[in-house]
Formats: sequence, C-alpha cells, structure tokens
Amino acid sequence: MNIIGKPRRRVDARAKVTGQTKFADDLMLPRMVHCKLLRSPVPHARIVRVDVSRARAHPGVLLALTGADVPIPYGILPVSQDEHALAIDRVRFVGDPVAAIVARDELTAFEALDLIDVEYEPLRTFASPDDSLAFPEPRIHDYGDGGNIHKIVSLQFGDVEKALASADHVFEDTFFYQGNTHLPIEQHAAVAAKDPDGKLVLWSSTQTPHYVHRALAKALAMPAAHIRVIATPNGGGFGGKSDPFNHEVVIARAALLLDRPVKICLTREEVFYCHRGRHPVLMQFTTGVKRDGTITGMHVKTLLDGGAYGSYGVASTFYTGALQTVTYHIPAYQFQGCRVFTNKPPCGPKRGHGTPQSRFGQEIQLDKIAERLALDPADLRLRIVEQPDTLTANYLRVGTIGLSECIRRVTASSDWANRFRKLPHGRGLGIACSSYLSGAGLPIYWNEMPHSGVQLKLDRSGGVTVFCGATEIGQGSDDVLVGCVAEILGIEPIDIRPVTGDTDLTPVDLGSYSSRVTLMMGNAAIQAAERARDLLAEAVSRKLQVPKERLVFAERRVFDAEQPSTGVGFAEAVCLAETAFGTIGTTGSYTPPRSAAKFKGGGVGPSPTYSYSAAVVEVDVDPATGWIHVPRVWIAHDIGRSLNPVLVRGQVEGSVYMALGEALMEEQIFRRLPPRLSNALVHKFPSILEYKSPTTLDMPEVITELVEHPDPRGPFGAKEVGQGPLLPVMPAVANAVYDAVGVRIDEVPITPEKIMKALEAKAAGRPARYGPTAFPSIEWPEPLHVAPPWEGGNGTAFGGS
Repeated sequence: MNIIGKPRRRVDARAKVTGQTKFADDLMLPRMVHCKLLRSPVPHARIVRVDVSRARAHPGVLLALTGADVPIPYGILPVSQDEHALAIDRVRFVGDPVAAIVARDELTAFEALDLIDVEYEPLRTFASPDDSLAFPEPRIHDYGDGGNIHKIVSLQFGDVEKALASADHVFEDTFFYQGNTHLPIEQHAAVAAKDPDGKLVLWSSTQTPHYVHRALAKALAMPAAHIRVIATPNGGGFGGKSDPFNHEVVIARAALLLDRPVKICLTREEVFYCHRGRHPVLMQFTTGVKRDGTITGMHVKTLLDGGAYGSYGVASTFYTGALQTVTYHIPAYQFQGCRVFTNKPPCGPKRGHGTPQSRFGQEIQLDKIAERLALDPADLRLRIVEQPDTLTANYLRVGTIGLSECIRRVTASSDWANRFRKLPHGRGLGIACSSYLSGAGLPIYWNEMPHSGVQLKLDRSGGVTVFCGATEIGQGSDDVLVGCVAEILGIEPIDIRPVTGDTDLTPVDLGSYSSRVTLMMGNAAIQAAERARDLLAEAVSRKLQVPKERLVFAERRVFDAEQPSTGVGFAEAVCLAETAFGTIGTTGSYTPPRSAAKFKGGGVGPSPTYSYSAAVVEVDVDPATGWIHVPRVWIAHDIGRSLNPVLVRGQVEGSVYMALGEALMEEQIFRRLPPRLSNALVHKFPSILEYKSPTTLDMPEVITELVEHPDPRGPFGAKEVGQGPLLPVMPAVANAVYDAVGVRIDEVPITPEKIMKALEAKAAGRPARYGPTAFPSIEWPEPLHVAPPWEGGNGTAFGGS
C-alpha cells in the first residue's frame, strides 16, 4: 500500500461530544476525500504487474491501493466467496477493478488513474455459454462443478418419462430470455469513516446492510462488532444493490488507513459493470398434457450465462426451475439447470430473481397448448391452477391462492371473451399468469435464528420508537413498519419514529430482497407491538379495575369496550406501565416455518406463502414495420390483504413499467472491439442514453385489480407485491403479438426486427416464429430422485449425486 501525507490525529473534548474530529496539521486538505477505481480494459487476463508509483506522486493523491492491500476474498453466498475488492492475479471482465486512488477531490483521483501502469497477459475470452461449455480450460475460477460450469443441477420428482408417455400430446419448445440490468435512478455510492472510538462506519446505498456487514468483517479481517453499516435511503435497487461490492470494501480500507472519511460515487458506466442483473437464459420446456389440458408431467432445462463471478448464481440456477409447480398442478416434474461463467459483468438477482425467464417460457407454451387443443388460453389456465393448502411435487407448501380470481378479474375487465381472437389484424390480446415468493424460507447463511427482528421503545410522552434492520429502498417498508405498530397500539403513524437499516442500532433483518420485508418484518413488528400492548393493558386494567381483555387501543386512548368513556390517554398508559414494570421496551422476531423439502437444493423455493398475478396485455403491431405499441394492461394481483393500497398499486404499476422494458427493448449485450483495439469483449451500451428503457410516454394505461383473501401467514393477512406482478407481463406481450399478427416471438426483447423476420418466415412457408431452435447437449449428472407426496415421499432424495 502507498500512503501519502497521513496526518497525525488530535481529538479535543468538543470533538468527542459532537462526533467531529480535527486534524492539527494539513488543514488545507478537504475533510472528506474521494476514491476512484481503475478498471480492467481487457476481459480475461493474468495481471503481470501493477505499478502505482506515478499515480502516488501525483499532487493531491493521498493513497493508492492494489489487490495486495485487500487480499481476502468475499461474496454474498457462502459457496461463492470468489470476489476480491481489487483483482490480485487475474481480471475476469472489462470493468473488473484493479487499483484504487484516493485523492483530495474526484477530478484529481480521475487524473491519477491514468498514471497507473498495468501489464496484462491475455487469456482466452469466454463470450457465451457455448464457449464456456466447449472449452473447460483455462478455468475462469478454480471452483465450481467442473471446467467453466459454476453450478449444474438435476432434480426429478416422480417418473417424468412415464408421465410424458401417458400424455395425449407432448410439446417441446425452446425459448431465450436476454439479460438486462436494473437501471435505478440513483447510482451506487458510499462513504466510509472512522468514528471517534476508532470503529469503522460505512454509509452505503445497499439493500442488505446485514450481509455487507458480514462481508466487511471478513474482507478486512476485523471484528464485526467494530463495524457499523448504515443503509441510506435508496433511489431504487431492484436487486442491483443486494451484493457486497468492491467499492464498499475499498473505501472502508482507505478510511481506516487515512483516518478520514472517504467517498465514492460510481459513474453510470461503472453501474453497468457492477451489474448483478437478469441472467440471459436459454430454456427448453417439454410438457405432456391430456386432451382437456391437464398436465401429466414437465421437464425443464435451463442454461444461464452467469458472467464472471458467483454472486447469487447458485440460487439463481435453482430459481429458474423452482416455482413452476406452485402456479399450476404438475404431478411429475424434472428440472435440469446449468450456470456457466463467462467474461462479462456478473449476473445476479433482479426483480423476480431467476423466475421471469422460465415463467416467460412456460406461459407462452401454455398458449401454444391451448391453441392445439382448441381451448381458450384463460380457460386452460383456470383448469390447471394449483389448489390451496397443497404440498407440490417438489415440496413447496402452497397456502392461499387467489390465481383463479385474478384470471377472472382480468378477463372480465378486458372483455376477453368478446375481444380475444376477434380484433382487427394488427391488434391483439395476450394473457399470462405467475407466482412469487413472499420471502425466501431460508437465510443465505443457514442458521436457526430469526430472519427479522424489531424492538420498540415506548416514551412517557406517548411517542414510540421502532428499531428494525430492514432497508427502505423506495418500496415503502418504513411505512409498513410504522403502520403495523400503530395499528396494534391504537396510535397514529406520526407518533412513531422508525430507525432502520443500521447494524449498530437495529436488530438484524436480512435485507430488502425476495419480497420478504412486509411479511417477515411485519410479523416481527406485530409481535413486538402486541407484547407492548399487553404490558400497557395490564397496567391500565389495574387502574381502571377493568378486565384487560375488555380494553381497546384506538384513537390514542386505552378504554373499556363496554364503557368507552372510561379510559386513559396512550401517554398515560405508558406512564402507568413504566411505573408498574420499569422502562417499557419490547422485542419481536420472525422465523419462517420449516420447509418440507429435505433434499439437496430444496432450500431454494420454500416461502411462508406465495403471491399470484394474472395479466392481459393489449398490443397494436404495424405489420409493415413490426412496430409495437401497448395501449393497455389489465393486471390482477393476489395481495392477501393490502396494508397500504397506494403503495401496493405503486408496486404493481412499477412492475408493469419494468416488465414492458424487458419485454420490448432492454438488453445487456456485448460486442467485440476491432482487432486493432484489442479485440476485447466489451459492453455494447454502458450508458443510460443508449440502453433503452421506457419513458413516461411509453407507459400504457394500467388497470389494476387487487384480489384480497387474507393469508394467515402474513401480517394482517398481507402477501408480497414488490416482484410478483412483473412476471406475467412479458409472456402476455408475446402472446398478444401472436394474436395480433400470427407470429411467435419466443425470446425477449420482442423487437420490430424480430417481428419482421418472423413475418417473412411465415410468408415463405417456414415456421412463423423467431427464437432459438435448439438446446445444447450438456452432460447432466444423474438426477436426485424425490418421490412426490402423493407417491408416499417424505421430501428426502435417493440416487443422483
């Protein structure tokens, strides 16, 4: 490491009180300094030499770091600890950080990056999954399931071969879902500093402060108790801020070395390199059905382009096949998934994590099945919807399921029966359905501890402070937290102060991902509030000589249900309880029910309950140009119970917006530079200008229906809404295009060029479709066999490896 001009530190009494520090010398330098990262211009190479001496000598530079200064690897999953804050011996994609500069201002740091000399020894570039499957050497990583395969999965539930043989029709279709990125308005940013006690504090736009906290402790070899992570309010996340990132570790190390705050704000181009977005996935669905549409069995294969690092990739692989069974009844099911490393920015979790890709394929194939069987696509889905309170073939426990009602709502509001297949040429309707988790049933690091904790402090003034590690990323989780407590205690939301996303002050919540916050945090908050209410009720009961079971908490009062005039104000109730029991503070926590799946891989997919959605999309397609316009979307979502209808509708409509971007235009694609410019594999559009996403002018009219059947597993009956409504929109668009012009587009994005090529194929007498035609040959391992519940299975596996 190379440190320039580190000042001696003097802390006076005033600084101790205010949390500020003074530097006795070097007062001309700014209090906060800035960091920039040097990123690799080549996609795959050994690092021969990194020389920071010229950068170190540049005026205004305070610190230069290389991989040797932060050598301990980290990662989000315990099985994929494959990232370094700065590359040590190898770079794996264009954009991989190699060195860091900390300087008095951002411009000086930028200038110094150009003075770092790095010598690379190029290695083979793996540009696609086909490359990674064909060439096992050189390995991008020295771990995984062989060669450049990161994870390969083979699971079978029941005799799928027999189930397909018993079908009246067997359909085999191949689909492709292009990768895309999150595109939050706010870029990644963070500040690290030492507090007056010498402990590390990191403020970061993260969705998972708990896991960043863990990663920092590991990468910096520090006691976790000496690290504090504060999740700042996010300007959007969508999964893209769920990993611990290089820049967070780098500035934390820099702040410890320099003893002054260090700030980093990534450029938009750098956000594209951080990525962790939607995996490109090639899929093959083989489904057997009876003449009435009943599914006899299904075999799903997926091939994921994982990019350069593990991220959440092991879970992503399982998710591409986990949730097919909770939507429709599938008595025999086989899933084979393979994730490979390539020399691209790493993929990870984006809204719907791993499930939109296979949902796209399944819902389009269902439309093809309906057409072959001469069934209405909506009627077919109604026939095969999974039943409530069911254990599926792969041991996922379905609770309440409002999908049938969702289908009926959207078909009624869109006048489906009178318009489907009856609109003029160029106009069409399409339908699709989906399901999603209300929180993952297992934590990333498996343990028996709660997934979410809440603490309450009740003040004599009648105010309540609620502490929780959950992270506000724009979805309204602070509002839900406050609302749950206010409802139980009978006070107003304004009476409650939330303190969230701070690893020092708040109990652990695992983070804002997997649509887990409302259900898990909400249940924990209700438990904490009920315990506080019980203490207050006991104290008020003694004063009023009223059985506590008759006491009502409402309108900032605690009163007798039979004689409402008899009661006390909430503040007085707190004082009475404090007099009786001492300071009033309570806790609540939530742990999901134990999963029925006991086989390897069964940890991905279980959830306390599942949400369901159905969507009808209307499109106008110009047959002369292929141009697509979406004037209206009807969507119904099984929410359980809507705790805040404004927030819920906002999440539904935000999902529709993001889904239309994925359906029609968004794609994270790459190109080769000319040989004279290194022939490197680079991101084609690392810019918000060229990476196309919908504007407000592209947004259609959205007719939202909320289906409310309270689920006993959720807080006040609520289920998730942050991710599930996205899933049905993309396949509904594809199905609507077929209704409009009679061609199948079996991949996203669905662009005018693809529609024109499909129309040309149709005119020439070839199959009227555009999309992949084959799935590569992969040497799958022997499957783990798990007997379904109706065959006497108990969730354990036999055979396989």
